[in-house]
Order: sequence, then C-alpha cells, then structure tokens
Amino acid sequence: MRQRITSDNESSFSASAAAEQLFKFHEWSEPLRCLPVGLAEPPGSLKEGAIAALQAENLDQKVEITRQVAFQWWNGVLGVGGAVGARPPDRPGRPLEPRLVAPRNLKKRSIRSQRGRIALLHAIAHIELNAIDLAWDIVARFADPRAKSDHRMPRSFFDGWVRVALEEAKHFSLLRQRLIELGSHYGALDAHDGLWEAAQATGHDLTARLAIVPLILEARGLDITPSLLRQIEAVEDPESAAIFKIIYRDELGHVAVGAKWFRYLCLRQGLEPAASFQILVRKYFRGPLKPPFNDFARCRAGLTPGFYRALSSASQ
Repeated sequence: MRQRITSDNESSFSASAAAEQLFKFHEWSEPLRCLPVGLAEPPGSLKEGAIAALQAENLDQKVEITRQVAFQWWNGVLGVGGAVGARPPDRPGRPLEPRLVAPRNLKKRSIRSQRGRIALLHAIAHIELNAIDLAWDIVARFADPRAKSDHRMPRSFFDGWVRVALEEAKHFSLLRQRLIELGSHYGALDAHDGLWEAAQATGHDLTARLAIVPLILEARGLDITPSLLRQIEAVEDPESAAIFKIIYRDELGHVAVGAKWFRYLCLRQGLEPAASFQILVRKYFRGPLKPPFNDFARCRAGLTPGFYRALSSASQ
C-alpha cells in the first residue's frame, strides 16, 4: 500500500489532532490539559504498562502512567504482549488513605449540603479509581502472548480497554480536583473495597469478567447518574454537574465496549449471549440486580432488557 509522504509540519499536526481526539484535553483538569510526560522507565509492551499502572501507589503517578501508556499504544509504539509469565497484582497500588471499611459503616449524607456533596464526590472518585485499575487488570490479565491463536483477542479489544482506562483516569482527576475546590481531598473520607472484590472471582475467565464489570457494575452507573445529575443541578453546583455529564457520556461507551466483546466471546464459543450472561451473573455476582434500570441508555450500549430483567430483584 502506498503511503503519502508528509512534511514534518503535517505529521506534527496529524499527531496533535489524534492526541486531541483521544484525550479530549479540554475535558481534563487544568494541569493535565497537555500531552503526557515521558516515563523514566517506559514499558516494553502494553501488558507491562498495564501492570505498572496497577502497581503504582502514588495516584498522580497512576494517572500519568495511564496517560503515557495510552498515548504510546495509540501511536503504535507498544505491542500487546511481552512480560511473558508476568501477572497483575492481586491488589492494585494504593496510598494509605482512604481507610477501607465495610459498606454498612459509610455514613449517608444529603447532597443538599456541601458536606453531602463532598461525600458523594468522594464516593464516586473512589469508584473511578477502582475503574482505572479494573480496566488495566483486564488488559494485563488477558494480554497473554502464549495464548493459542483462537483464544487471543484482536487488537481492537485492547483499543477499547485502553480508552476506558484513560477516560476513567480523566474522571478520577476531575473529581479529585473538584474535591480540592470544595475544601476537601480524595482520602479524607472512608471508602469500601466492594468494587474490586466483586471482580476478583472472575480473574480466570474473560467472559465472566466482562459480564460482571462493564455489564453489571458499570451499567449501574447508567441507572443512577441521571438522577444524581438532576439533584446536583437542583442545588446549583454547575461545576460538579459538568463532571457528571462527562462521566455519564463516557460510561455509556464503556458499557458498549463490554457488551461488544461479551457478545464476541459468546459467539466464538457458540453460546447464546443473554442466557450466558444470566448464568455468569448468578455464579459470580452476589445479590440480585436492583431496579430502576435506565433501559434506554442500556439499549444504546447494547445491553438489552433480555439480559438483565430476569435477574432483577423485582422479578424474584
């Protein structure tokens, strides 16, 4: 195939346009509206980069590794494999705070007060931090260069999850900055570890992981975010509302990535997707799914009611 010869200026413009399309710099908090800085020890593969992001305890470093690995991946610098035999950590790197407690021990506050809004933003920031690591865990766990050819995932699979990790890092950074603007910070309040724990039983099975993480846990965000957004707008907090609008739009795409590849794996195994989803959820997810469901958004993402209605607590 012939390749058009471009000038340095044209190449630079093309790279900048591609980076802007990937990062949407205008949506990041002010210090991060730029290309990522180079890493002191750049990864040799996408898998190595995913593991490095997972292991990072410093949250600024976790976000910057995510940005750099995404940039290198989308510019064709990294291959999928490498680090043969390397495994992601059992638990992601974390700072000393927040303190992790049982979900029942977390205080519930009304978002009509600033303290309540801080508690909400802190809880969502914690979810988004876990979501960064869950996206990288999928990449690191299932980017196996030793896998048989009929079990390997195509490059576009990793395209999707790299973008998910990058967007979750954006969400976390925006919420973290907003907490500072409100006189608090991430780590100031307690949090729970339920999101990470819910995913760990599926580390051996990509189909099950997709069923639980994007199609259960992330799809729940599509159900509750519109209501949260209305409440935040009602208390006249446009800065927080703008963040939730970005999160809602992006999470729609994340569920779509999960639905696409869940269907792909089911078809590759000769399985009916909706029935397989229900079997996996009953096996790996504790408790029933709770309505209300945002059926319209779920359908847009490829998750039709036939997947989840039979699992709803309303139908038990």
